[in-house]
Amino acid sequence: MSLFKKMLRDIKVNKTQFISIFLMAFIGIFAFCGVCSEYYGLEQTSSEFYTDTNLADGWIYNTTITDGAIDEIKNFTTDYEKQMVVQSVGNFSNDPEITLHFVEDNEISKFYTTEGEDFNSSDDSGVWLDKRFADAWNLTVGDNITFKFNGLTLEKEIKGIGYSPEYVYEASPTSIIPNFKDMGFAYLSNESFPLSDIPYNVLLVKFNQSPDDFKDSLDDSVEYLSYTQQSDHVSVSQFNEEMAQHKMIGDVFPIVFILVTFLTLLTTMTRIVTHQRTQIGVLKAVGYKNRTIILHFMSYGFWLVLAGAVLGLISGPAIIPDLFYPTMTSRYSLPEWNPGFDISFVVVAAAMVISSLLVSYIAARNISKENPANTMRPKAPNMSSSGFLENSKLWTKLNFNLRWNYRDAKRNNFRALMAIVGVMGCVALLISAFGMNDSMENLKTWEYDDISHFDSKLIIKSGASLSDIDDVREEVNGSTIMEQAIEIKAQGNEKTASLLTLNNTNLISQTDKNKNPINLSDTDISLSAKTAESLNVGVGDTVEWHIIGYDDWVKCKITNIHGEPLSQGIILSSDKLEDLGLNFTPTSIITTEHVDDDYDSIKSVSTLNQMVSNWNEMIGSVMMMVSILIFFAVLLAIVVLYNLGILSFTEIEREVATLKVLGFKTADLRKLLLTQNLFFTAIGFILGIPLGFYLMTLMLNAAGESLYYIPSLTLGNILLSGFITFVVSIVVNLLFSSKIKNLNMVEALKDVE
Repeated sequence: MSLFKKMLRDIKVNKTQFISIFLMAFIGIFAFCGVCSEYYGLEQTSSEFYTDTNLADGWIYNTTITDGAIDEIKNFTTDYEKQMVVQSVGNFSNDPEITLHFVEDNEISKFYTTEGEDFNSSDDSGVWLDKRFADAWNLTVGDNITFKFNGLTLEKEIKGIGYSPEYVYEASPTSIIPNFKDMGFAYLSNESFPLSDIPYNVLLVKFNQSPDDFKDSLDDSVEYLSYTQQSDHVSVSQFNEEMAQHKMIGDVFPIVFILVTFLTLLTTMTRIVTHQRTQIGVLKAVGYKNRTIILHFMSYGFWLVLAGAVLGLISGPAIIPDLFYPTMTSRYSLPEWNPGFDISFVVVAAAMVISSLLVSYIAARNISKENPANTMRPKAPNMSSSGFLENSKLWTKLNFNLRWNYRDAKRNNFRALMAIVGVMGCVALLISAFGMNDSMENLKTWEYDDISHFDSKLIIKSGASLSDIDDVREEVNGSTIMEQAIEIKAQGNEKTASLLTLNNTNLISQTDKNKNPINLSDTDISLSAKTAESLNVGVGDTVEWHIIGYDDWVKCKITNIHGEPLSQGIILSSDKLEDLGLNFTPTSIITTEHVDDDYDSIKSVSTLNQMVSNWNEMIGSVMMMVSILIFFAVLLAIVVLYNLGILSFTEIEREVATLKVLGFKTADLRKLLLTQNLFFTAIGFILGIPLGFYLMTLMLNAAGESLYYIPSLTLGNILLSGFITFVVSIVVNLLFSSKIKNLNMVEALKDVE
């Protein structure tokens, strides 16, 4: 009990250092568990959703799925289901695109009903509708809705509203942020199809073998248009990429805090043990065993780290996921959004607490080996021999300030290492945070300033006549372009990408991957740099591709590689497209004019300002993480540098008192400590720059294949990070002015007799 009271008194006396230990332990576990809880929540919720709805392992597409093909395919599948998937237009003011699924049994990739009755495969009068689309149009169960497709009109009663595992992410035809007034999906029974024969064009399959083995079996058995495995499905892959980026941030970010926690604890406990040598000697003399003394000092860090870890373990998952989910729900559709839990949370927290015991043991073990008489004597100061610099002619030319700090750093090299590592971690977080922000801004500037030179983009309605399109184009003084989703393959790799066909327009420029302008001729076929990397191809290589929904595969040679931040795929001219045997079918009109008018043949109009706004909304979750990184990086700098200042002052208290006796003014001594602080800060800053760039690259590379980031390390980024770090260093140093001024020189200089 007496030792416990002593511990409480010591913690009270050194409250600043122990509060920082508590904060570092708390922040490290808080950040790790919070961010990973958000990630595991997404993973666990989506996994349960995919399991409950029996998400397909693969999708086989063909013009018509024949019975003969099914007879072959069922030999190497565990289950299969035919569907007819067709694009329709809803009977609304903006003619939204609604993907209809006519299904037989709905046992694979099942519709997940949240309102109304469950899907009924024998109901020929009802439709089960996308909840996000229904909410956007205020549709409820019991309402009627009309679809138009292939010259047919279908009116059905809404029997259910819900979700589909194939539409967790829906790519919007009009913007990078899903606009659920423009798109949706619906599930219907095959008995509700208006014709007697249904041309099934998709086969959903489940299998036990690996995706590659299944693909080989499929290739050897039947002819088909295309095949998509689960991991490559647009919805699945996009959501997985989002989760992977969040997990990368969650894994990397807390490491710095946990490392600094141990360094802070080790230096604090070493200082306390050193300053309590006399007390330890007395304890030994009155009969306390070495084991008891060591356990006593081990308890200092244990209780604080335990409290910080437990608080972080509880509060992290309760707070951080709610910061991200509002942004995530604007892009992704899941029935539930719940934080997740993983045993790694407890393992990391427990490992941190156990490690704190080890760190405290290291700090206390040496003094336990000394006998009581030696323990009561002051610790001999650290000694260092003269090195190359001291023996050189340069040494005599250095002023006293530099020579004193150099020798002090040599004598207390661990303290110097702790300071450098702490500052390096702070700078790395700042560099990575500001670098991610710069990279996002550069990507936005690249897309909307360097590449796009139009003001308005008019999305053409499906089925609009060429004469109507030409009338609108002439009226707005614009140019037509064609954008389509394609499947592209080469070198055994297959990807979903985009096709951009330009029709003699200078409103969309091309750049290389370094953002330098390039000119494409009418005969060029250019592939985006990121797609080229994914397919492992370059200029001169041959690729095959086809427009999704069409049978004809095209084989062509790549003549150029371009850089494109948002849309990965192929760019060519309308003349080249027709040379390849495909028709140029305009999907949009771009113009420098600001268009507000409505046209019968135009589905919607997007301005460049709206696109920029959509981009800002899309990266909201990433920018939230950037803000968190900046906040905690500054907090880390304050804690580390303040601890360094206290530790430095405590270790050199005798030297400072001696210098005051010799006539040094308080201002001179403050300058002495500031020089050392700035020197360590400068080294940590320099080493933190490449580490920050590396962390930033890791996090940006986890963004997936749809965005092409160029990690940006600008001079402004470096200067801003340096400004924050050095300002914190100077301000913290000024806090010690009063300590130097009020130093008790008699107490600092006296020896134990």
